[in-house]
Amino acid sequence: MEYKYISSERIAYFYSSKPQPHQFTILVRGIPVSVCSSVSESVETFFTEFHPTTYLSHMVVHRTSKLRNLINEAKTLSKRLLHLQSEPSQHTYRHIGLFGQRVDLVDHYGKKLVDIEQSVRLEQSNVSLAEETRAAFVSFKSRYGAAIAFHLPQSTNPTQWVTEQAPEPDDVYWPFFSSSFMRTWISKLVVIVACILLTILFLIPVVVVQGLTNLSQLETWLPFLKSILTITFFGQVITGYLPNLILQLFLKIVPPIMEFLSSIQGYISHSDIEKSACKKVLWFTIWNIFFATVFSGSVLSKVSIFLEPKNIPAKLAVAVPAQGHPENSFLWTSWYYIFLPSSTNFALPPGVPLSCIHHLQ
Repeated sequence: MEYKYISSERIAYFYSSKPQPHQFTILVRGIPVSVCSSVSESVETFFTEFHPTTYLSHMVVHRTSKLRNLINEAKTLSKRLLHLQSEPSQHTYRHIGLFGQRVDLVDHYGKKLVDIEQSVRLEQSNVSLAEETRAAFVSFKSRYGAAIAFHLPQSTNPTQWVTEQAPEPDDVYWPFFSSSFMRTWISKLVVIVACILLTILFLIPVVVVQGLTNLSQLETWLPFLKSILTITFFGQVITGYLPNLILQLFLKIVPPIMEFLSSIQGYISHSDIEKSACKKVLWFTIWNIFFATVFSGSVLSKVSIFLEPKNIPAKLAVAVPAQGHPENSFLWTSWYYIFLPSSTNFALPPGVPLSCIHHLQ
C-alpha cells in the first residue's frame, strides 16, 4: 500500500509539472563516423532514417575543457564573494600572495569575476570551432518519442549509438562525455576494485577497535599495559573513548573517497555521482561497522576455533551474539540506527549528505 501511494504521488507530480527540455532529449554516445561525413551529419542521417516522425534536432558535444575550467573558477570565486558579503564584520582587507599588496577582497574577487565573464563569453563564441566529440544531445517532438529512442537498441553493436537519459542542464557533468565505451567500462572496473581494496584495508582499524573495546583481551595481548589499565580513568578512556575516536577519524575520509571514485566511474550528471557515492558509503558502513565489526570481534576472541574447522559454525553461533556486550553498544548507537518503517526520523553515518535520502528512495 505504501509503495502504491508513493508511486501515485510521483505520477501525479509528473503530470502536474511543466514539461522540461531534458524530458524530450537523450544523449547518444559512441557515434560512428565515416571518412566523408562529420559527427553532426552522421547523427542527422541516422535519426532522420530510423525516427523520421519523432526526430526534431540535435546538438553535438564539443571539447570545451578551457570553458569548463573558467566556469568552475567563476563558481569558486562566487562562493567566496557570497561568504565575504554575508559576514560584514569580517575583515576583507588582506595581502594577495606572500609579498602582494593589501587589497579589499570583495573588490578583488568582483574584478576577477568580470574578467572571467568576458573570457567565458569569448570561449562560448568559439565553441562551434572546437573539436567535435562522438556524443550528441538528440531532441524529439514528444516525450514518448524520446522514451522510445532511449529504450530501444539503436545498433547491433553495443559500443555504438549508446543512448542515455539526458541530465538536466544544470546537472551535467562534462568530463566523461567524450569517453569511449571501453574507457567507461575500464573505469567502472577500476572503481569496483578500488572499493573492494578500501573495504579490505578498513578492516585494519576495525580489528584495532575491537581489540580496544575488550579490556581482558587487551591485557592478554599487551601485558605491559596491565598497570595502566587498572586505573579506572585510563581503562575507560582506552576501552570507551579511544575506539570511537579511531573509528570516526577513519570514517571521515570515506565519503570524499567514494565521491571521487564515483566521479571517475563514467557518470554524466552530478546527481548520478552523488547517488552512486551515497550507495557506496551506505554499503561500506553496513559492512564495516556491522558485519565486519561483529565478525572481527568474534574471531579475535575465538582464534582457536580455526584449529577445528568442523566446529566453526557452532563456535561462531555462540561468539557473534556475545559481541552485544554493553561496552560495545556505543559503536552501534554512534554509527548506525535501524530505519523505522513508520517514521521518517532516522540517522545516517557521519559524512553522508542528506541528498542520500532522496537518491535512495
